[in-house]
Amino acid sequence: ASTAKPVTITAESASRVYDGTALTNDSYTSMGLASTDHIESVTVTGGQTMVGTSNNTPSAAVIKNSSGEDMTSSYAITYANGTLEVTKKAVTITADNATKVYDGTFLTNDSYTSTGLATGDHIESVTVTGSRMAVGTSHNTPSAAVIKNSSGEDVTSSYAITYANGTLEVTRKLVTITANDANKTYDGTALTEGGYMQTGLTS
Repeated sequence: ASTAKPVTITAESASRVYDGTALTNDSYTSMGLASTDHIESVTVTGGQTMVGTSNNTPSAAVIKNSSGEDMTSSYAITYANGTLEVTKKAVTITADNATKVYDGTFLTNDSYTSTGLATGDHIESVTVTGSRMAVGTSHNTPSAAVIKNSSGEDVTSSYAITYANGTLEVTRKLVTITANDANKTYDGTALTEGGYMQTGLTS
């Protein structure tokens, strides 16, 4: 009595960086076919959109001989899964810079820019922390970004986020102090005048 010939059909694996679309791979390999037979078709099912891994699963193979006859029932088929892997996409979020002349109030700037987002994704929110009143510079610091896709789903975990600080700079304010003019008739004593005028001070 003839016995079924063992054959293994393995779905191939695939990997890529997250781009907001489903990763699929319908290719496969086989081992054990008779030299005159070939695989007519295999159904390979799998899809991975978010960061992570999942199975790529083959099934329903059809095997034919060189005459086109279906020989599938002559085989004991073993199906082996492949792996679909999506890795994190790098994105950089940079807090914007700001500068002003000292005026006694705090300088802040909650705006930012980003590079590296996948098409269709957008930054829903970013916390930007920083303020400066005195003359000098300090960091404007972004954090806690929330990234969503076009369907409104949170895809933040699909990104490897790098945060880059901006700079807040307060520069010196120009103040002019002018001594008042004074004159008198000579009397042998020193002429003094304690008055002055100022312009430019912050009110």
